[in-house]
Amino acid sequence: MTGGSSVPAAPRAVPAGLLAGIGVVALALSVTVAVTIGPADIAVTDVWRTAWHHVTGAPGAPGMDALRDGIVWQLRFPRVLTAAAVGAGLALAGAVMQGLTRNPLADPYLLGLSGGASLGAVAVLVLGAAVLLPVAAFAGAVLALAAALGLAGSLGRITPARTILAGLAVGHLAAAGTSFVIFWSATGDSYREILAWLMGSLAGATWGSVAIAGGALVALGTLLTLSGRTLDAFAFGDTAASALGVEVDRTRWALLTVVALLTGALVAVSGSIGFVGLILPHAVRLVAGAAHRRLLPLSALAGATFLVWADTAARTLFEPRELPVGIVTAFLGAPAFALLLWRHRSRAGALG
Repeated sequence: MTGGSSVPAAPRAVPAGLLAGIGVVALALSVTVAVTIGPADIAVTDVWRTAWHHVTGAPGAPGMDALRDGIVWQLRFPRVLTAAAVGAGLALAGAVMQGLTRNPLADPYLLGLSGGASLGAVAVLVLGAAVLLPVAAFAGAVLALAAALGLAGSLGRITPARTILAGLAVGHLAAAGTSFVIFWSATGDSYREILAWLMGSLAGATWGSVAIAGGALVALGTLLTLSGRTLDAFAFGDTAASALGVEVDRTRWALLTVVALLTGALVAVSGSIGFVGLILPHAVRLVAGAAHRRLLPLSALAGATFLVWADTAARTLFEPRELPVGIVTAFLGAPAFALLLWRHRSRAGALG
């Protein structure tokens, strides 16, 4: 061995396949166990026997009466699966936004999407047309995207900084509109319904909710997951990405649009659930590294598992009363984010 100081070898990354396998198993177990939790006595084996019965028409679980079968299939399964789809989509969208804007504080709501969706949802709630809530929320999110990108484009070439500032402006304007509608029009029980939606809630999830959130995740989430190489190029800046063959402006527009459509579909069925798209990508980076080909699918798995348990806590901790799931994610996410900031500061100090 030659003299002189040696550089310690970097720790070997955990294989992506192993992490993905662990994530899939954890999610499957979480969904199964979460369906069993509640006042009704449901066994783990009953959960999948009931699912098998409804999917294939095979005989149902022995001893499962119609009431318990309905609790599993009509109430708990749709809610848990919606939570999984929403959590996966928000975490995936957050990871894409952080990579696309090179902003560690970015989340799926950065472009004012949450504000636009909230304005649309509140408008139909005060009008007594709750059946139109998903459509109105989705339309509000899309209009917020169009306004943010239009404002950013009017300032010149669309850059991450201009996009973020435009999104903040649109989001605050939509929030002001939402507050005005509530102040001017909301009466009686509509206040509670509006407040629950604004804080994020999966209490009304149905199989229609599963179709909306799951369909958007499969169709749009797949496109985002395949953008890993492109997002790795963006990490070095627009000039470097262009030198690597990426059409920067068109690609940014396309990815922002896909993120907005996915987020709009998710918000339409769940309301505004904070911290999932902000915290989960950072947590996954600690284990899987910053390469987006690993980060994106693993963030989706982590987000799905996290929101399944957050919603399970929301509906059971204070039974028979139920918390909006956004309160639970905020209680868990804010300390976790503070811890991540502290770890980043400690590492930066050590390197400095």
